[in-house]
Amino acid sequence: MTKMLSVTDLDVNYGSSQVLFQLKLHVKKGETLALLGRNGAGKSTTMKAIAGVIAARRGRVELEGKAITGMPSHKIARAGIGFVPEDRQIFTDLSVEDNLLIATKRGAHGQQEWSIDRVYDMLPLLKPLRVRLGGQLSGGEQQMLTIGRSLMGNPDLLLLDEPSEGLAPIMVQKIGELVEDLRKLGTTIVLAEQNLHFCLGLADRAVVIDKGSDVFEGSIAELEANADIKQRYLSV
Repeated sequence: MTKMLSVTDLDVNYGSSQVLFQLKLHVKKGETLALLGRNGAGKSTTMKAIAGVIAARRGRVELEGKAITGMPSHKIARAGIGFVPEDRQIFTDLSVEDNLLIATKRGAHGQQEWSIDRVYDMLPLLKPLRVRLGGQLSGGEQQMLTIGRSLMGNPDLLLLDEPSEGLAPIMVQKIGELVEDLRKLGTTIVLAEQNLHFCLGLADRAVVIDKGSDVFEGSIAELEANADIKQRYLSV
């Protein structure tokens, strides 16, 4: 299976503080990779570095075999990466529909698989809210909107940063169902989460990170069977 994303020896600093240390991961086309770790382990920093939101100090990020390290975030988005940030960053004074339409673009290979109608079909919760302002949505509705906005850019790879964090259980379930639906469509996904149980039925493989370094890589079944890793790094 073709590698969609490859990250090698990634170092990232915030000012004088180093946050990631020679981090390595890869995800194959059509696969869902869970990036797991406790709060502060470096998950969001990893996602931001892949998306070009923050710069890597050293290391290499490749998308479909082409280096994207050091590219500005808008060019990485055009290359095919859709980023759903932890803090959502919707336009609070725009309607749901305008939030979606503003993100419309063809994919890196010219594809237009996602239209506004298809996004509403995939996220039916949003359709009756289409004229509501983003700032009037609940946290779960905003999370759905952020994912829908990313899909409007027709990405080849979707980065989901902590999509279940802070949501009511019913919304966590709906986000899980959405991720499963996207998987069935063949979407390549990197899912950063603290919540191992949320990822169990969704991911194919997992990378566990602690203090900015990868400490485990393997299948979800292998992780489930590894009590030591779960106890030491995931508080399970």
